[in-house]
Parts: sequence; structure tokens; C-alpha cells
Amino acid sequence: MAPSPEENCRVWPLPLTPLLPPLRVHGMTLGGLSGRVVLVTGASRGIGLGIARAFAAAGAELHVLADDEAVFDVAATLGARGHRADITRGVDLAAVAAALPHLDVLVNNAGLELVTPLDDASPENEATFRRVVEINVVGTFLVTRALSPKLGHGGRVINTASLWSRSAEALFSAYVASKHAVIGLTKTWAKELGPRGITVNAVCPGWVRTEASLRSLHAMAARTGIAPEVLLDEIVAAQILPGFMDPDDIAGTYLFLASDLAANITGQSVGVDRGEFPW
Repeated sequence: MAPSPEENCRVWPLPLTPLLPPLRVHGMTLGGLSGRVVLVTGASRGIGLGIARAFAAAGAELHVLADDEAVFDVAATLGARGHRADITRGVDLAAVAAALPHLDVLVNNAGLELVTPLDDASPENEATFRRVVEINVVGTFLVTRALSPKLGHGGRVINTASLWSRSAEALFSAYVASKHAVIGLTKTWAKELGPRGITVNAVCPGWVRTEASLRSLHAMAARTGIAPEVLLDEIVAAQILPGFMDPDDIAGTYLFLASDLAANITGQSVGVDRGEFPW
């Protein structure tokens, strides 16, 4: 018998128990970070160091990689294992891969940010352009090619892109182009590694207080004739949320993308720029 109009319109009380089982979180609040094997490139300073500190605090089995001796001091401080490698050299990366029987999370953070003005026809500027692209694009590819075989089901690849991977900035053509390329790599690798149960995402930091960002700020100031402190005030004023971030301020996004909570997120880029460039 068909239900009456009154029954069709009846508002049933919500069930007292959830329709879906609660999310299972293992170990840390974000889920599953304690004991996971994590490698962070470019970890001797800046954003990479902030990321490494966050994973160490979360209980990860941490590996830090950079192309300088400082990486070993960082490793000793964080209770991690340090690796010195040039990410554009396959032989260096083969040695790193040989030292890693297993990997859960790969953070491709190593990068180079330098000005490459179009009106500078010097051999030095051309060499800088090539080096920026080689490190940020080719190096990221080589690291992922070398280490992705170590990732199993549930593995994570997290790439550091940039606010400028969604926009652009005069004078930084090599860097901007390379970070646009990182987004392309992220989307492509998400499709390639997805069948293995591996997610690939990118983080797009805005202005963060690092050696590289301050160097860029001074280069922009010199080219525009605006005092660095005035230029920084203008940059901060363009953000929805005021303030100049420090590396530790963006590390939580990497933890989230590495955690169980982000198991259904892949091929995405997440902006952490205090609203400077809403996406």
C-alpha cells in the first residue's frame, strides 16, 4: 500500500549512531605518522628544515637530504639520518635509494629561487636560468624516479610548489616556469602512481621568512627602486591574513597530506599563502 501524504512529509529523527563508521586514526592526531619512514629534500634550511622538524616531532623515522654539510648537523639535532646529494646527479640519488629499504613519504622540497631577468643577455643569467630549471624540474623528477619504487601502498609524494606556480612575478621567469612545471608533475604522477595506492600532491607556499625569500625580496627592491621594508609591507598588505610566515607555519599542511586523513586526496595543489592568491 502506498504511503499517505502525511507519511511522505514526515521528518524522521536523525539516528543516534553515525551512518558511517568513525574515521580510524592511528598514532598521532593526524593519523599514522609515528614510525613512518619520511625523506625530506632541501632539509638543511628554510621551509625544508621546518618540514623536517614537524615530521620529527610527529615521531617519523626521518631522513633529511641536502647538498651541503649542514644537513648532517640537522640530522643530529632531529635524531634523523642525513644524506648529502645533488638531486640533479643520478649517481648521488642511487646511493640514497640503496640506503633506504623502504619509504612511506617523499617530500620533494629542494629548489632554487633566483632572478633571471629577460633583459639580461649575460652568459651568467642564462646559466642561472638553466640551473634553476635543472634543480626544480629535472632534480624533482630524478628524486622521484629514484625513490618512488621504495613507496608501497598508502605511500605519499608531496611536492613543494609555490604561490607563483599559480601566478607569476616579473624577473623570476625560470623559477615561475619551474614551479608551474612542478604542478604538472604532481598531476601527472598522481595518475601514474595512483594504481599503486600512492597519492601525489603539492603545497604552494606564499611568502615565508627564509634566506631565499629575503634574497628575492632584496632583488625585487633593487630592480624596482622600492625599499625592501616598504615592498614587504605591500606584500603583506595583499594577504587576507596579515603577517609574514615562518617555515614552521606551513609544515602542518605537509603533515596533513602525509597522514591517513588525506588518503583520498591526490593530484591537488594546496595554497598556504595567508590568502594572497585565493584559488
